[in-house]
Amino acid sequence: MHVIAMPREGSGAGSPPSTRHHHTIDTLPTLPYDSPMPSDKTSKPGRILVSDSQITEAIARLSSKIAQDYDLSTLVLVGVMDGAVSILADLMRSFEQSVTVTTARIRSYYGSTGGQLIIDSLPLRDRIEGRHVLIVEDILDSGATCELFTRRLMEMGALSVKICAMLDKPSRRIHNVKADYFGFEIPDTFVVGYGLDYDGKYRNLRNVHVLNKESS
Repeated sequence: MHVIAMPREGSGAGSPPSTRHHHTIDTLPTLPYDSPMPSDKTSKPGRILVSDSQITEAIARLSSKIAQDYDLSTLVLVGVMDGAVSILADLMRSFEQSVTVTTARIRSYYGSTGGQLIIDSLPLRDRIEGRHVLIVEDILDSGATCELFTRRLMEMGALSVKICAMLDKPSRRIHNVKADYFGFEIPDTFVVGYGLDYDGKYRNLRNVHVLNKESS
């Protein structure tokens, strides 16, 4: 497990090919929760920000552009779980040619003294070394996860690393990363659905919703 300590800021080289864990500690600034987090558990999905039909159109657009830019035989899609579960499934099925797919698991944890990114698992080195890598994310927010993950993938021998996200929220960016491919740019609001959750709920929703506090 990787534990990356990160101070709060406002709102495996040499590992054998079979291992999925690479122990290291880095310091990386982040925002407290990668979106403005609702303050209580009564929040519910509100208005639709991005509909499932818009998502379907975006997937087709993204896959077409990616297929133009890459020889898919040299590309590996790496979904950052759990949030990327929906976009990864839709994106990989949209290609007519076979494409390599794998996953990583990176979690955010926040305590009273700051935050940590915890990398539970990385792809196998032989899936990454000598390949072009496309990180697949539900949302690109502060950029902390992708900043760290890009460095790790390059250390593992990736030829290049780019980012594909269904949602891009540049207003929250504090790291020097960008979404090379994205479906929609959204405002600074907390959203759920299409893989994005609140307290473990709502990932299964087909649309992307703004999360509203439930009125009493």
